[in-house]
Amino acid sequence: MSTISRAEVAHLAHLARLEVTEEELDAFAGQLDVILESMKTLSEVDTDGVPPTSQAVPLVNVFREDQPQPSLQRDDVLAGAPDSAEDRFRVPQILSEEE
Repeated sequence: MSTISRAEVAHLAHLARLEVTEEELDAFAGQLDVILESMKTLSEVDTDGVPPTSQAVPLVNVFREDQPQPSLQRDDVLAGAPDSAEDRFRVPQILSEEE
């Protein structure tokens, strides 16, 4: 038995601004049922004594130390650009200066 109706799926799709077909409504209703049942099962797990956490494993800084390295020459970089001017990339204007 479905715990979520096609009408509810259609409403959720409307809220999310998704266009779905009639077949997708049936498919999504079934998929959402599986998700809701999984959440119901998880809510039955005894979590007394388990501290709340935001990560399952401790976070470790994965960034390397900054080390100066030679970079590309400006002329080599600009040679691959579709358009350049005054030693810079030239791109189409997207905002007017009045804004």
